[in-house]
Amino acid sequence: MTLQADFESAAEDVKKLKTRPSDEELKELYGLYKQATVGDINIGTGDINIECPGMLDVKGKAKWEAWNQKKGLSQEDAMSAYISKAKAMVEKYGI
Repeated sequence: MTLQADFESAAEDVKKLKTRPSDEELKELYGLYKQATVGDINIGTGDINIECPGMLDVKGKAKWEAWNQKKGLSQEDAMSAYISKAKAMVEKYGI
């Protein structure tokens, strides 16, 4: 399988987990997923100009911060990290 196919398979497996992962695990997966599929989140410039949500949007802000922490990571490296994290969750929680 190619990296892209492995990534897509891992993303599908995560949706089938028997138990909901912790919020921290979900944020980590979200950040890696967005970095792998979209790339860097650009603040104020570039094609992807997504400002940090306000403090009243707690969930949105957490997701934005999780993605922003992956800034600079190549899309391929983010895919590989996502696949590894997803496999560990499948082993931990089962599908």
